Amino acid sequence: MLSRVAASLYWQSRYIERSDGMLRMLKINYASSQDAIQEFTWEPVIRIFAGSEEEGEALENDSRAVLKYMVMGKSNSNSVLNIITLARENARSVQEHITKDLWQCLNEYYHTVKDSKLERALQREDPISVLDVLIKQVMLYYGTVEITMERGEGRSFMNIGKYLERAIQSVDILDTKFGSIDENPDRLTDTTYWKHLLLSLGGYELYLKTYREGFEAENVLEQVVLNNDFPRSVIYSVNNIQRYFERLKNDTNLEDFRDMTFKIGRLQSRIKYSSVKTIRQEGLHAFLTQIRSELYGIANALNEHYFANS
Repeated sequence: MLSRVAASLYWQSRYIERSDGMLRMLKINYASSQDAIQEFTWEPVIRIFAGSEEEGEALENDSRAVLKYMVMGKSNSNSVLNIITLARENARSVQEHITKDLWQCLNEYYHTVKDSKLERALQREDPISVLDVLIKQVMLYYGTVEITMERGEGRSFMNIGKYLERAIQSVDILDTKFGSIDENPDRLTDTTYWKHLLLSLGGYELYLKTYREGFEAENVLEQVVLNNDFPRSVIYSVNNIQRYFERLKNDTNLEDFRDMTFKIGRLQSRIKYSSVKTIRQEGLHAFLTQIRSELYGIANALNEHYFANS
């Protein structure tokens, strides 16, 4: 497979996964902002998904304005509109390598986000129902990938992109949410705070089935980092990066393959042989910073060895 094709499939998948995580986070945070007794801040969401862009920071407490900026904001390079436009451009350049159904599905997602009615609905109607429409577009995309895509190199690069993006998101969300506790220690025993974190990651129901003693910070940490059965846990994502990367092995790229395998295996072992106790001893922020650094290292190595620095 050409490096240009592999890179386009990988980035298409990363952008879709990023939009999914962002939409779910926006939905839960909007609901939380409506229930909040005290003044609600969007600063953590803007920091995770929009970086330090000044325009987003200025909107911090205006929920409708933040939603418009994060979903439709043309000046926000990481808005849903902009990243789905990039995903579509990547898909267009490799149309012969994806199924017609998948192209149509992504095209529909793009036109749904671009529709001017969506912007009006975000401002005047119930934003949660609008966000649900977009979340269903992502679910439709993933279902179409699963049903129609050939099980070859292309799909492996797509899944590596998806799970790499997902792992980075989970690390960023945990780091931000647990970091907020240092500023406001009362959140440590705030069950609503942990419930919203789990809802934003789609892990609320699994948590209730797994832990009977209520919402505790250590249990949340264990589920989001170490639970092999939670689809958005860091270890689940890294296991899948390793699984799909193994399928790319061939006789022409053994040296590059070994370098990548070493990086992925080292990260996998780092997480697998950690526990809540050892993470706490090391310091959660230091642990998550190291994991994030290694995930970016894998992404950079992919770019160097497989995408010709595209």
